[in-house]
Amino acid sequence: MTNLVSEDDAARRAYWAAQMELGYAFVERLLEFPVTECNEGFASIRKAAESSDVEIVFSDSKIAGALDRVYYIRESLIDDVLAIGRDMNDLGWVLKIEDGFRSLEMQRTLVRKPEVFDSILQKCIWESGGEIPSVEFVFRRAIVMVANIPKIGTHMSGSAIDISVFQRDGGEVWRGGPYLDVSERTPMRSPFISESELQNRIRITAVLESHGFMHFPYEFWHYNKGDAGAHILTDNPAPARYGPVNWNSDTNIVTSVPDPMSPLNPLDVIATEIAAAMERLG
Repeated sequence: MTNLVSEDDAARRAYWAAQMELGYAFVERLLEFPVTECNEGFASIRKAAESSDVEIVFSDSKIAGALDRVYYIRESLIDDVLAIGRDMNDLGWVLKIEDGFRSLEMQRTLVRKPEVFDSILQKCIWESGGEIPSVEFVFRRAIVMVANIPKIGTHMSGSAIDISVFQRDGGEVWRGGPYLDVSERTPMRSPFISESELQNRIRITAVLESHGFMHFPYEFWHYNKGDAGAHILTDNPAPARYGPVNWNSDTNIVTSVPDPMSPLNPLDVIATEIAAAMERLG
């Protein structure tokens, strides 16, 4: 049994467009939400897992090009991540951390990564009924799909993890699509996944939210805590303690990003990337 609304392409496009507009409205709330940066340092999730009795695995893929993923998060969130991993082990699962902290340069590069940007552009063309969308339209969608502004990107705050979950026998706890799937299946409660896939998402989310990591409604793999997004999702009006930061990994000193509202890839860069993607896509 599935909870599919319709296999009709027009219905899928309408759903996707509505979700992207809701996502943009959420972004606008993020941009306005107050943050009082606490300047808390970072700690290694990998090292913490290795020194504990918790089984957690980590992706070995790159962010983009030669940029390694950085499996660090704010220090006071480490125990929560370990507790999440332990709870999953008790359920016969293994938590896989797909991504942690991203510097501004990592996020800027991720937006322009060909596989990522091509997917964004293809979705924009599909949503537009096959027409080539405007630069402004792609820019708007890129803000929602890949956090093209530091203030809204909780990975840049060191307060987010992207995850997958596996059975201890090795099979993935399937959630209707792979990590970084960009489609109408991507929103957490997409009607275009099966009931069992939805229940897997709900069970996994319950584990994370029991330790304060809230789910981002428009990506089924993304969870965050202590930042503006988590405060909005929990109706907490107090200023968030984690905002976008620059992190010195040698000294473990963090400093607030000077201009968190400035796009990482402005309109002229997006226009260049559209042209390059059109050549790749033929």
